[in-house]
Amino acid sequence: MTLQFLETLGVNKFNESGTYSCIVSGEANTKGLGNSFNGYSPVDGKQTATFTCATVEQFNELTTNATEAFKEWREVPAPKRGELVRIIGNLAREYKEELAQVITLESGKIMPEALGEVQEWIDVCDFAVGLSRQLHGLTIASERPGHRMMEQWLPLGPVAVISAFNFPMAVWAWNTMLGLVCGNAIVWKPSEKTPLCALAAQCIVNKALEKFSDAPKNICSVVIGDAEIGKTMSADKRYPLVSATGSTAMGRSVGKVVGERLGRSLLELGGNNAMIVSQYADLELALRAIVFAAVGTAGQRCTSLRRLIVHSSVKDSLVERLKQAYSTLRIGDPRAENILVGPLVDSASFESMQKALKAAKSQGGSIIYGGDRVSENVPEKGFYVNPAIVEIAHDAPIVHHETFAPILYVMTFDDIKEAIDIQNEVPQGLSSAMFTENMREAELFLSPSGSDCGIANINIGTSGAEIGGAFGGEKDTGGGRESGSDAWKSYMRRSTNTINYGGDLPLAQGIVFE
Repeated sequence: MTLQFLETLGVNKFNESGTYSCIVSGEANTKGLGNSFNGYSPVDGKQTATFTCATVEQFNELTTNATEAFKEWREVPAPKRGELVRIIGNLAREYKEELAQVITLESGKIMPEALGEVQEWIDVCDFAVGLSRQLHGLTIASERPGHRMMEQWLPLGPVAVISAFNFPMAVWAWNTMLGLVCGNAIVWKPSEKTPLCALAAQCIVNKALEKFSDAPKNICSVVIGDAEIGKTMSADKRYPLVSATGSTAMGRSVGKVVGERLGRSLLELGGNNAMIVSQYADLELALRAIVFAAVGTAGQRCTSLRRLIVHSSVKDSLVERLKQAYSTLRIGDPRAENILVGPLVDSASFESMQKALKAAKSQGGSIIYGGDRVSENVPEKGFYVNPAIVEIAHDAPIVHHETFAPILYVMTFDDIKEAIDIQNEVPQGLSSAMFTENMREAELFLSPSGSDCGIANINIGTSGAEIGGAFGGEKDTGGGRESGSDAWKSYMRRSTNTINYGGDLPLAQGIVFE
């Protein structure tokens, strides 16, 4: 497949004899290629390209190169490292349209969302550039006279990034832009569903490296491979940090392997997100938030709204308005104008959705809207669906399971504490929201007795987080934090230092040893 935006970005330079090379480290590596696989676009089911997996030998070579690059990069002052990120951000601005087209091609996102994802990359570049002058430690009061204590934050080492298909550039950008200003090398294994997105992002980095002479070329690399390469990365002691985004099952595997070697893992896993709609809510505001959070990206965001917990006094009115809103959704080719809902990523996602709906019915639920495949005015081989609304009990087993599809489970409550308990009873703990004009309810939701999620919002939806805040969740979501706030600390090592500038050698805790 020849697409002009791939040519413009320079992605095709990694294509040799019709097959995209397995490793990128500034250039293609085609020696001793591993198994090949085909990529397909969820837009129309057509093959996009053929890719080759990295061999273990190639991966080891790549990791060695990244380790050497780190040793050089850590000596570059952090504000200077920020200059590289500034150039990357400016290039992402320049090629924003082309980058978004790659995202839409491989993930099926509508163009406005794809453009928003590239903007997220740009925004985190801006954040990281400012951060490059703010990697602050502390000065700490010493109990010993003639002594000073301080802490420093120092570069950590090569960072392994394993990403999912649904945010094929943004998640990499969160990790990479922060990791670079913190003085680390980055090795990225993208989802097998979105390798062209990774190659496109690497092309932007390569263009930046051509403009910035103080960085080693192997500071950022892409390795294309399957789950075995991910396991190899996780087990490799040369990566002090493995940042992995994906399913809870994947995260458990990565966390176990990394933990066995006492490495660090930063995990962004499943979300089974809920919104509580109080009898005191602005229902018009809530309705708009529900629709985007539940059907945006065809329900394939980790922050997608899965569970709607509505006060019994307003439930019928809200559900009726919700069904009307769903009936107006424009579903179709995500490259077309005015489309609001694109396809599921593949047939497996469609089958998973149908299996969940069947389970919901068997567990007492009632499908009150959608759930069926759309066949009119959409590309024939794409898996386009009408988003589903299901009325069901909060304790039905399927409700506690995250299905990566546009299914919204609706349940009721009568007491606000009951609603919070319902929200918190699932294993996942990523994002949550409450709509209410009652200050006491809002403050309770944000209190220690409220939402147990990493993200808790009032009068906005569960998805669409800004980059300035730390992103991540608790429980089965993995506990990791990326993007803003002090998430940068995950990419550095802390060193506590004590300096004796006096002439004596007193011991701490008043110990006398003479």
